[in-house]
Amino acid sequence: MPRIKIGLFGGTFDPPHIGHLILASEAVHQLGLSRLLWMLAPDPPHKLEQPITPLPHRLEMLQRAIADNESFEISHLEIERPGPHYTIDTVRQLSQLEPNADIVLLLGGDSLRDLPTWRLYTDLVSEVYQIGVMRRPGDPFDMPALETKIPGLTEKVVFIDAPLQDLASRELRRRVASGEVYRCYVLPSVSKYIESNRLYRGE
Repeated sequence: MPRIKIGLFGGTFDPPHIGHLILASEAVHQLGLSRLLWMLAPDPPHKLEQPITPLPHRLEMLQRAIADNESFEISHLEIERPGPHYTIDTVRQLSQLEPNADIVLLLGGDSLRDLPTWRLYTDLVSEVYQIGVMRRPGDPFDMPALETKIPGLTEKVVFIDAPLQDLASRELRRRVASGEVYRCYVLPSVSKYIESNRLYRGE
């Protein structure tokens, strides 16, 4: 059986916005991915001190956001596995479930910079086929310095060429809470869900 490439895109997606969709779509196209798995994080270890919208709301918004793209699907690996959830464990589990797949880990530039703080980061880099990096304007990282800490990283990294996306979920949450414009940054089905459930209003 020929090998396929599966992208792994993790996050809280609180809420999922058009920046996520643009970068994920470009990753599928530019990296030749057969599928892109959206790995919704139930309780990310690096955000334990931050308020996060309950999982059922985030899951419903993500389902609405990706519904029209056949290459996208939501993975329940972390949802169904007891926490804490670390990317290395998810990659290893996915590799067992998909033995004919090369796993492409999708990261933002800020996550690439912070990679040496991740659990078993050298093992993670060695176990994935590629690391697709989706940069925001101003993402600061030093590849030679990272290569010194993680030998072999540079040959795994592939930069995704897409219009710069300086858009973050935290900014959308702030906009909703303050009554500013936000609907043009998410799909209509997502904004309808936010409005009907009065999310991000601090109530």
